[in-house]
Amino acid sequence: MYKSKLNIKQTQKAIRLLKLHFEKELSKELNLDRISAPILVKANCGINDDLNGVERPVCFDVLNLNCGEKVEIVQSLAKWKRLALKQYDYELGTGIYTDMTAIRRDDKMDEIHSVYVDQWDWERIIDNSQRNLVFLKNIVRKIVKAIKKTNNYLKKCYKELSFCMDKPVYFITSEKLLKMYPNLSSKKREYEICKDKKIVFIMQIGKTLSNGELHDNRAPDYDDWELNGDLLFWDDELEDAIEISSMGIRVDANSLKDQLKKLNCEDRLKFEYHKLIAENKLPLTIGGGIGQSRLSMLLLQKKHIGEVQASVWNDKQIEYCKLNNIELL
Repeated sequence: MYKSKLNIKQTQKAIRLLKLHFEKELSKELNLDRISAPILVKANCGINDDLNGVERPVCFDVLNLNCGEKVEIVQSLAKWKRLALKQYDYELGTGIYTDMTAIRRDDKMDEIHSVYVDQWDWERIIDNSQRNLVFLKNIVRKIVKAIKKTNNYLKKCYKELSFCMDKPVYFITSEKLLKMYPNLSSKKREYEICKDKKIVFIMQIGKTLSNGELHDNRAPDYDDWELNGDLLFWDDELEDAIEISSMGIRVDANSLKDQLKKLNCEDRLKFEYHKLIAENKLPLTIGGGIGQSRLSMLLLQKKHIGEVQASVWNDKQIEYCKLNNIELL
């Protein structure tokens, strides 16, 4: 039977320590400043992340805005950050990170999914010579280094914790992963490679594979599908792979137009954000999101995301947690 290594009071303190320490290590590794970010953006402006293109953002009107004008709760800050880097006049090799909180009303509820999403959103300016997989891999290693330092710090604070990070990051493209496990689904492929390698970065998410399928969906207007990826860890409590970060080198004018065309989304070029990229008026960047609750789950060795965040749950999840000795916040 599962038993949490930390009680609720210890857990709440440990989450705070984790977040403070990881932010410090992440900002040091990637040369990032912490900034404030919106929870709301105006609807139909092209700034909100449409994720896989089917999720409905939470949308409502505001009394003192123009008649009929609505706002949306952000689903991520993938596009907003790039605009902020230009507006705030950041330079090559520098960047920003922020706390992003969102409501994703169409997300399923299970051990690692909640309608409440919290993550560190980060973005850094690069130049054209850095738009390659070698540079991407180097940034991934820096993020994993920050996670490892945070894990070591937590284990010094709480002797009960024992999460092990003694393996290097294993890099593989989604196509090569398909060739390794041609008869498995993408999620089963992630399971097998993470069980073996422990820390895995799967590259080139969003492009069509040789079997005619996608490893996973990815919006066409922020990551370059040739230069992105998902960072996964093997989680012993879940006995499964858990995605901690989705990130990548962002689209330039050419890859934006190409990817929009592939998904028949060229109408997005009417939005100001997309126009700025198409006209080479936004900085080239790399960026991503790092799940705060998921990282807390992983390092604090929790079995359910509801142990590290206060959210709402359906009866099925509540019953599951009762049967498995899981105490929801």
